[in-house]
Amino acid sequence: MRLTFKDPGWLDARLTLEVPSEVADGQGGAAINWTSVAGLWGAVEPMAVRPGEEAAVATAPSTHRVTIRTRDDVLRGMRFVWRGRVLFIRAVSDPDESGAYLTCQCEEMTP
Repeated sequence: MRLTFKDPGWLDARLTLEVPSEVADGQGGAAINWTSVAGLWGAVEPMAVRPGEEAAVATAPSTHRVTIRTRDDVLRGMRFVWRGRVLFIRAVSDPDESGAYLTCQCEEMTP
């Protein structure tokens, strides 16, 4: 398999990796809190915008491809924070199966 070489200077976006954790809300339920796991460098590429509707409100979530150096702790369901924007990780893959980089398909959610 052909290995993909990427210039390390290409990973120029400063990201914060966050993991969800449940906290009891005192009424028998739970609230989701996000805890920072690591600060890391990556590349963020916008991919697409999908106009739609959710609960009778127009939405237009955008997707991004985020490339980072390989880490064992990056999983679907986590999120990146980049420039104050929140990118939820929907899928994680090793693009050339070399173990050098991870590609995360992310969806941006607006508050």
